[in-house]
Amino acid sequence: MQVKCSKCSEPIALTDIIESSGDRLSHVDCERARTLTAVERALLFVLCSDHAVAYCVGCNVRFRLSELAAQHNVGPRQTFAILGNVFGRMNLCPRCRSNLTTSVRAHLYSCAVLSSEIRLRAREVREAAQHLVKESQQLRDKSTVLIQEAEAALFERQRALREAMSRRAAS
Repeated sequence: MQVKCSKCSEPIALTDIIESSGDRLSHVDCERARTLTAVERALLFVLCSDHAVAYCVGCNVRFRLSELAAQHNVGPRQTFAILGNVFGRMNLCPRCRSNLTTSVRAHLYSCAVLSSEIRLRAREVREAAQHLVKESQQLRDKSTVLIQEAEAALFERQRALREAMSRRAAS
């Protein structure tokens, strides 16, 4: 069973941007769960604006942050604009509109321009979030098993009680 966001009830993926509030996990922004965090966008803007940050496998082309298309949801229709990652929307290939967020994030965690300390801390935060999702999923799976066992035990006890009551009524 997959962990679901406590705000939107959608499944939480290992790559989603999440937060923990009490004992519940949720997306930081349910509408943009798989986008880059504000910190990731800031690091890219400041440190990586002068070189390619994404690779589109389908087009076999590398792109700078400013070249990526951003998807904007406007009412019932979607519009696309070449605005870089200014608004934090999905990082789309300007040619084929493939989502390149994973490629951009991979670049961020391996970019030689970033200091090793920043890369290490960014990786630790991402791994901690992934660990939370996995741990929550494991706990949910265990609780599902326990609920099923409790239901089976309850059913068995109810059956035994009905049998005892029917024997008593027959005597």
